[in-house]
Amino acid sequence: MSALNIKKGSTKHSAYNLRSTFSEHIETHTLAVLVDNEAGVLARVIGLFSGRGYNIESLTVAEVDHQGHKSRITIVTTGTPQVIEQIKAQLGRMVPVHDVHDLTVEGSSVERELALLRVEGTGDKRVEALRLADIFRAQAVDSTLESFVFQITGTPEKIDAFADLMRPLGLAEVARTGVAALARGA
Repeated sequence: MSALNIKKGSTKHSAYNLRSTFSEHIETHTLAVLVDNEAGVLARVIGLFSGRGYNIESLTVAEVDHQGHKSRITIVTTGTPQVIEQIKAQLGRMVPVHDVHDLTVEGSSVERELALLRVEGTGDKRVEALRLADIFRAQAVDSTLESFVFQITGTPEKIDAFADLMRPLGLAEVARTGVAALARGA
């Protein structure tokens, strides 16, 4: 029997099943990335994700320092702990990147998202939509005889719950900003 033949039920590992020795637990992390505000930087950061097959759940970007020409990119991504560490390391090596923070592991943070939802309906469905909007503290920012546009802010889970309740009442369209996040405290 050669060394390449492994008996069924053996605890030995081969190079073909090394993947099973690493954690397969998928985690969601929120990353805050401070970058130069110049053309092509966002494309380079996103290219890092797409080129390696990493997933982006949410992405927001805006200039946060006008004089220093810096933008903050907030990325919500998923992967194994090893993949998350690899993403942070690769982001940190990019030239236009000044700082990478994993808000998920650095302590508590505040995460919020804004969504607009258009709900179409009349009669009892319209009344129920207004009642639920009040419970969720959503604001009606547009109203016609056949529809409402609600604005809601909160955690992604809160927005998901609101949208799920609006579906049977005539949810027609949703627009979401993606997560904006900051670490709590000093």
